[in-house]
Amino acid sequence: MSNPPPPPAATRSLALAHAFVTGGTPSDSERDITVGGASAVPVATFDGVDYVALGHLHGCQTLTDRVRYSGSPLAYSFSEAAHRKSTWLVDLDAAGSVRAERLDCPVPRPLARVRGRLDALLTDPALAAHESAWVEATLTDAARPEEPMARLAGRFPHILSLVFEPDRPPTAPASYAQRLSDRTDQQIAEDFVAHVRGGHGPDRRERAALRAALDAARPKEG
Repeated sequence: MSNPPPPPAATRSLALAHAFVTGGTPSDSERDITVGGASAVPVATFDGVDYVALGHLHGCQTLTDRVRYSGSPLAYSFSEAAHRKSTWLVDLDAAGSVRAERLDCPVPRPLARVRGRLDALLTDPALAAHESAWVEATLTDAARPEEPMARLAGRFPHILSLVFEPDRPPTAPASYAQRLSDRTDQQIAEDFVAHVRGGHGPDRRERAALRAALDAARPKEG
């Protein structure tokens, strides 16, 4: 079989690849595509190709003038909240020069991550820009507020995710025996509530509920 004829002089080479190429920045959304122990492909693999259109990483990125990721047209996790979703319109001229124009993709609504105490998230005017976004809220209240998701939805109707990361002062370590020394059952229960809520002990209604539960658990005399 004879060899195929060489391409015309003005022919340009274009490669499309689904890969993690060295120099790219991942997000939390991509799957692991390690093959045969290789987790990344060196960008030099594509030397000599006029243009390389890459897929896999969800953020739009330029590794070189001739090697680019367009990114995903939509966000797939809140780790992509800062992404500008777009694609590349690329022109290759007869001399091999590359001109790439970045075009924005239409998205239903943006993603936003907000963080702070519940009262601040509900009142901070700086967060007004996120009221129409899909929102992930991280609450830093030391004690978990009542009905936080419902209250946040009053301001952020498209909230999707709620994370609790309470700001709590460091506590000195103590042994279990030391913590229980000379404590009544009621005090132990109240101390536990304070421990899991960052120092905020039970209120009057909660103390009464704990007392009733302990009384019901004790064996009856007679």
